[in-house]
Amino acid sequence: MANNPRREFLKKGLAGICGAAVIPGVLGPRSAQAASAAPSVARNTVPALPGRPLGKTGLTTPLISMGTAEAPTVEFIRQGYDAGITFFFSATYYGHGNNERLVGQALKDLPRDSYVVGTAVTPDGMNARGGTMPKDMKAEAYVKTAEESLKRFGLDHVDMLFMPFAEKREFIIFDPILEAMAALKKQGKIRFAGIATHSGCDVALKAAADAKAYDVVMTSYNHKIENKEAMAEALAYAAKAGLGIFAFKTTAGGGRAKAGDPPFDSNAALKWVLQNPHVSSIISGMSSVEELRKNLALLDDIKLTEPELRSLTLAANRPELDLYCRQCRQCDGQCPAGLDIPTLMRSYMYAYGYRNAAQARATLDDVAISGEPCGTCDRCRVSCASGFDVRGRVRDIARLKAVPMEFLRG
Repeated sequence: MANNPRREFLKKGLAGICGAAVIPGVLGPRSAQAASAAPSVARNTVPALPGRPLGKTGLTTPLISMGTAEAPTVEFIRQGYDAGITFFFSATYYGHGNNERLVGQALKDLPRDSYVVGTAVTPDGMNARGGTMPKDMKAEAYVKTAEESLKRFGLDHVDMLFMPFAEKREFIIFDPILEAMAALKKQGKIRFAGIATHSGCDVALKAAADAKAYDVVMTSYNHKIENKEAMAEALAYAAKAGLGIFAFKTTAGGGRAKAGDPPFDSNAALKWVLQNPHVSSIISGMSSVEELRKNLALLDDIKLTEPELRSLTLAANRPELDLYCRQCRQCDGQCPAGLDIPTLMRSYMYAYGYRNAAQARATLDDVAISGEPCGTCDRCRVSCASGFDVRGRVRDIARLKAVPMEFLRG
């Protein structure tokens, strides 16, 4: 009887937070014929999706690429490949490296020149939120971390290696990282070096271009950003320098906060991003065949329709439904308990917007938080620039801390 309350929480509370994200087996396998044929599929036997040149890399990338953080199975990734997707993105922090293993298994035995794989490798000791690297960091240490990533993929090289959470200029033009990237290229372990930036993106894009050491960038970019003119200028600056540009966080946190909220047209959000010709491809996190098909179908015509424009306008005028934390950090230092509000808001977005319970929990694990945060405050003293109910969201997402990670992974 003692376990009943916990069981009820797992069944009801978690389902309320993340819906179907915690239900395993939602995808059926491909047909036996497709499964047996997949290892020998040549790129010219599957659909060629509309694409754009990827900077000066010499590659042409489909307008939609697959972010694999939410990919539930090997078969699902292979379905994306069979549908014409050629670029697959993972990260060392997706499932503590397990996602890289999943992607490697999915791509195993496929012609190596028929796909492109990239991963974000976090340097040991990196303080992403503080924007600092260890002062005594050596290039050899980052090379070793990248080599561990290769082992998880089961590949002798990855096409693109991204340094994630790049924001400050000194963070991007950092000699040990640049030396490590150059060494990995020379050793044939990576083809292209890049950065991934979640905030301060206009500054990061220009810094990456000025470094003259990177080939590709991955940047947060969506219809809800406030500095649209600065981002347009930075994207053009990076493109002129020859950088290939991927966009992510393109749906701005997903479409609705909880069940019952008005639906949001995610295709409209993706099309908005593709209106910028400097964006070569969108990294779209997909978790179901229906979502895969929907994303690929929009490529038939990327021009925004009047209903889609109205959907974007509606989303902009309904801040109470907004899940996208701009990571502006204006709230830093406002919480008397010292809570990392931007990270907590990002965890909330993963849970409710992307329906990704595991990623929400992994993000939550980076925060020092008690079982009952905000319990000693009579009112919230944090003023959010986006108007979020910070206290309500913190107390809501904190419940996820009690759920074992293995349960969230299905």
